Amino acid sequence: MQHIIDRFINYVTIDTQSDSSSNTTPSTSKQWNLANKLVEELKEIGMQDVTIDENAYIMATLPSNTEKQVPTIGFISHFDTSPDFSGTNVKPQIIKNYDGKDIVLNEEKGIILSPSYFDDLLLYKNQTLITTDGTTLLGADDKAGVTEIVTAMEYLINHPEIKHGKIRVGFTPDEEIGRGAHKFDVAKFGADWAYTMDGSQIGELEYENFNAAEAKITIHGKSVHPGYAKGKMVNAILIAHEFLNHLPQAEVPQKTAGREGFFHVHHIQGEIELATIELIIRDHDLTLFEKRKHDLQAIANKLNDLYGNYLSLEIKDQYFNMKEKVEPVFHIVELAKEAMLSVGITPIIKPIRGGTDGSQLSYMGLPCPNIFAGGHNFHGKYEYVPVESMQKAVEVIVKICELNCAQTN
Repeated sequence: MQHIIDRFINYVTIDTQSDSSSNTTPSTSKQWNLANKLVEELKEIGMQDVTIDENAYIMATLPSNTEKQVPTIGFISHFDTSPDFSGTNVKPQIIKNYDGKDIVLNEEKGIILSPSYFDDLLLYKNQTLITTDGTTLLGADDKAGVTEIVTAMEYLINHPEIKHGKIRVGFTPDEEIGRGAHKFDVAKFGADWAYTMDGSQIGELEYENFNAAEAKITIHGKSVHPGYAKGKMVNAILIAHEFLNHLPQAEVPQKTAGREGFFHVHHIQGEIELATIELIIRDHDLTLFEKRKHDLQAIANKLNDLYGNYLSLEIKDQYFNMKEKVEPVFHIVELAKEAMLSVGITPIIKPIRGGTDGSQLSYMGLPCPNIFAGGHNFHGKYEYVPVESMQKAVEVIVKICELNCAQTN
C-alpha cells in the first residue's frame, strides 16, 4: 500500500493545472515538470519505446511476453488538473482506518469533509483515504489513473509469469480543458483498443458520455452618464442577466442526473460597455444536444431583435458520445467487466456525466471505454481517494492484460 501512496503523493504535489485561455500545448509550462518526470520513471521501471513529443504527449510500450498473436491494448490517463480550483502547493492528508465520521480538512478555516453531505464516504469505512488540506484540489483526477497505470506496468514487469500481449500506455496534457486528445497520435500509439483510467467510484465502467459543446456570449453596450442615459445607455450587464433568465432553470448540473442534459454557466464578467458569459452544453442524446445549441441561438436572436445587434454567440463542439464507436466492439467492455468480477469488484456500468480523452479518441479510431480511478469530489477542496480503490484499479489493469492473452486463440 505504501508504494502506491508514495507514488501518488509524488505526482499530486507537482502543480499541473491547465489553462483554457492559453493557445499552447501543453497549455501551461508547469505540466512539463510532471511529464518529464513520468518519462524518466517509465524508463526506470523497465518500459520500452518511451517517447515524449513536442506537445508533452507520452507513450511507452510493455512488449508481449507470449508467442501468441494477441491484440495490442492501451491504457491512458491525463496528468493535468482542473483550472476550476487551485492545484498549487497541494498538501495531501492521509486518513488511516477511516471511522466514518467528519474529517477536518482545515481546522483554521473550518473546512470539514463530512459524510452527512458526501455520503459516498461511508463506502470506505476502515480504509485509508487521501484528502486535501482544504485549500487546493487533490489531483486524483487524473493522477490516480497515472499512478495506477505506472504501478500496473511495474507489477507486470516484475511478474513475467503473467502472460500478456503488447501493451501501450499514454499520458496526455490538457484533458481538463477539453484538448487532451487533440494532438494524440492514434497511429503511433498502435493499439487495437484502449481504456482511460479516469472514472470515479470503484467499479465504474463507462462507454457512454455526453455530447459536449462550449459557448461564449459577448454583449457590447453603450455607457452614458446615468443622469442623461434615457434612450441612450445600453447596459451589457443587464442584457447578460436577461440572457441567463431565458435559460431553463431546471436544466443545470445541480438539478439533473443520469442521461439528463444541462446548460452550465461557469464564467460571467461584465461592465456597462462589455459583458461575457461562458457556458457548456451537455446532452447524451445527439438530437437534444443539437436542439440545445439551437435554443441558445434563438435566445441570442430574440435579444438582438429586442435591443439591437449588441450580442454575439460563438458555439464550439468539444466531443461526442463514444457509445456509437464502442458498441460495435462491445467485447472490449465485456473484457473489462470480466476483469473486475475476477478481482472481486461489482461493475457499475453507467453513462459518464462528463467526458474523457476516450470520447474523442473513440472518434479518432481508438475505441476507448473508461474505467474507475477511484477518486471522488473532483475539481475542488473536498476531493479524496481511497488507497484501496487505487490498488483495485491496478489489479483490474493487470487482469485485463492477462485475460486478453488467455482468451486469444
